[in-house]
Amino acid sequence: MISNSLPNDTALRTRAKSVIPGGMYGHLNVARLPPGYPQFFARAEGATLWDVDGNAYVDFMCAYGPMVLGYGNREVEAAADAQRKLGDVLTGPSERLVELAEKLVGMVAHADWALFQRNGTDATTLCVVIARAATKKRKILVARGAYHGSAPWCTPHPAGTTAEDRVHLVHYEYNDVASLQAAALSAEGDIAGVIASAFKHDYGHDQELPTPAFAQAVRALCDTTGAALILDDVRAGFRLHLGGSWETVGVRPDLAAYSKAIANGHTLAAVTGSDKFRDAAASVFMTGSFWCGAASMAASLKTLEIFERDDTIAHIERIGQRFRDGLAAQASAHGQVLKQTGPVQMPTVLFADDPQVEKGRLFTVEALRGGAWLHPQHNMFLSAAHTEADIDRALQATDSAMAAVRKSFGRG
Repeated sequence: MISNSLPNDTALRTRAKSVIPGGMYGHLNVARLPPGYPQFFARAEGATLWDVDGNAYVDFMCAYGPMVLGYGNREVEAAADAQRKLGDVLTGPSERLVELAEKLVGMVAHADWALFQRNGTDATTLCVVIARAATKKRKILVARGAYHGSAPWCTPHPAGTTAEDRVHLVHYEYNDVASLQAAALSAEGDIAGVIASAFKHDYGHDQELPTPAFAQAVRALCDTTGAALILDDVRAGFRLHLGGSWETVGVRPDLAAYSKAIANGHTLAAVTGSDKFRDAAASVFMTGSFWCGAASMAASLKTLEIFERDDTIAHIERIGQRFRDGLAAQASAHGQVLKQTGPVQMPTVLFADDPQVEKGRLFTVEALRGGAWLHPQHNMFLSAAHTEADIDRALQATDSAMAAVRKSFGRG
């Protein structure tokens, strides 16, 4: 059992408040989580995370997604280290740039070319810019409540932005064909693109896989209007299908954004696209001094190689199903109703009849005390580094946590 006392973490938080606005920022700010979650970490290996007070956790966030092969994968780190000795951020790109673009073009079903960035927001924003450059139109159809990054055009927390930043966004409901068509009609022919997440993974809500009818309707709309079908595969990319997440529903995008799992924790993002959008992609100017970092690209090449060699998706599905089945059995034994949604490799776990997330917050805090790092509202992530022993150890923690929920809220 992990102690509630986190003296080193508490001291670091105090120091941080003096020099960092709010003490921490963005989605990594654990002030958004129940009390008891540590903010600072000392090290990680495989699927295990250690905080600065020495407590170890089986981690089901995987750094919010990047650690698809686990922390410190030796092959990936060796590839990055070898490239770093030769050079990383240079006056121009290394040959890894061409090799990685070739790899993605050969691997991603719709891709005829690739461009590289540093994070997911870079990639989704670049997709939007390319779509507008290609079509000479302005409106972007976007699902209501979807997260596509933290730039002014898409951030869910619009402090510091202006209404003009979003004036050309038109909202539809994910998986709702009629809503999509109504949004398109309201744009009056001025549609540059339709952006859609690989599946609906909105914060705090049940996840929904795309229906074939919805995905086909998006494709048909873009084909009819000339707009770009933009797939935001930042979060799900290479976890559902190596050729692109919408290969699972038989629909290929024109542009796709990747990050998270592309380099197993090394800083990298990518945009892939079809030949139809090649000239527009060549015409836009988006750049960064660190966008061609060779070490991250070497890490990505090795990561993608391992995905193909080891059938990583199948392993993560198997281990994720073990976790889902274990939670379901525990909920039944303790008289609780769980809503486990989304693919098993990216699970969201919520309690029924829990609008204020009181059960969920108690459950995750108690699981944390037992050594399992879960999130009460965000989708979680399984990795290739999770073993059956990791899952079983985590299930010991969640069983005690489920008992605590029953004790506080009763059955049901």
